[in-house]
Amino acid sequence: MGIAVLALNKMAQSPLLDKLKMRRSTEAVVFNATRGGFKVAASASRTFSKKGKKGAAGVKTPSAQPKGLFDLKPTEDEQMLVDVVSEFAAEAIRPLAAEANEAAVTPHDVLAASLEIGLPILGVAESLGGIAEERSAVAGTLVAEALAKGDMGMAVATLAPGAVATALSLWGTDEQQQTYLPAFTGAEVPGAALALTEPAVLFDVFKPSTQAVKADGGLVLNGVKSLVPRGADAELFIIGAELDGKNVLVLVESSTPGLKVEADPAMGLKAASLSKVWLRDVKVEASAILGEADGSTYTEAVRLSRLAWCALAVGTGQAVLDYVIPYVKEREAFGEPISHRQSVAFMVANIAIELQAMRLITYKAASRAALGKDFSREVALARKICADKGMQIGNDGVQLLGGHGFTKEHPVERWYRDLRAVGILEGGVLV
Repeated sequence: MGIAVLALNKMAQSPLLDKLKMRRSTEAVVFNATRGGFKVAASASRTFSKKGKKGAAGVKTPSAQPKGLFDLKPTEDEQMLVDVVSEFAAEAIRPLAAEANEAAVTPHDVLAASLEIGLPILGVAESLGGIAEERSAVAGTLVAEALAKGDMGMAVATLAPGAVATALSLWGTDEQQQTYLPAFTGAEVPGAALALTEPAVLFDVFKPSTQAVKADGGLVLNGVKSLVPRGADAELFIIGAELDGKNVLVLVESSTPGLKVEADPAMGLKAASLSKVWLRDVKVEASAILGEADGSTYTEAVRLSRLAWCALAVGTGQAVLDYVIPYVKEREAFGEPISHRQSVAFMVANIAIELQAMRLITYKAASRAALGKDFSREVALARKICADKGMQIGNDGVQLLGGHGFTKEHPVERWYRDLRAVGILEGGVLV
């Protein structure tokens, strides 16, 4: 069964659709195929029972099949899924974005509805209980873009658990997959987070200060991670650390002694409830390393995370463009719409041009990732253009609204703040 059909049918059965006023349109698609933060504390403490064969290789999602042509058009299944996610973003996320930004938390109903769509298992193989028939980097990119058109902060909040589930599907051993993935594919999906960013000036994600040291047949972790989405809710973390001179990813349950979480409020992405995670002599088993210990898995995770951030930038940039076009046509100065002024018209046109460039290079990188090809060059280019031009789009959006752009009456000031995160944050999301 295709990823879209399964996800849509699952969503159509949810009572949350009526609450979010999405019932009619979703059924049609199926038919056609806290403000102040929180105190330092340990996170939720679900216990994950060890299962699977220790040391055995895990299930790997097959790469997508090449089409033989440079074609970035979504498949029918992908388009169906994007249509529903776009509606979810417009009907459930966008109306609550300002409130979520002020409260610094994404509403529970929105998070619950995101689970009904199947976001956490979008990148998980069918054989593991997910909905991916093949590598779904393109689908993940399209979904992240669609969600960000509603609000980037809430998009990050809804995508955070899926980043961990996708990582487990990509690089997990049989024991890791059998221990953790059933929770993500079940009724009570755990909070989870991919934590790579650290609170350091000129932080280099490839030179983490968090250290993992071998001791007593296991590992001891010390360090701090910052800007972690929904850290207070997370029951499972993937922590980036250095081990014997190589960068690794380590699975750490929130109930592990020595792990503490505190609020880490930032300029943007407030709805993602960003957190700081402290690790003080946190002991885990040697088998907690996710993927290879030679640095290759860590590097791939960084690249796939950056790809997801590029998709979020494209979606938010599109939201800016869609908002400023009618505004400049309706806003009058000196007896005519301001869109008649060349400086205004050229600025809007430039947003559209840069946005299309961002989208194309991001899609190309996602396509190569899905095919199992080297996408390091493409994702580096995408990261550069999306960080630079995304910030420019946010700035131009504020500028086009003049004094109104500086007020909270219009959402462009929030989009401007959120877009600044694209060139700063690492981890959190992953496709």
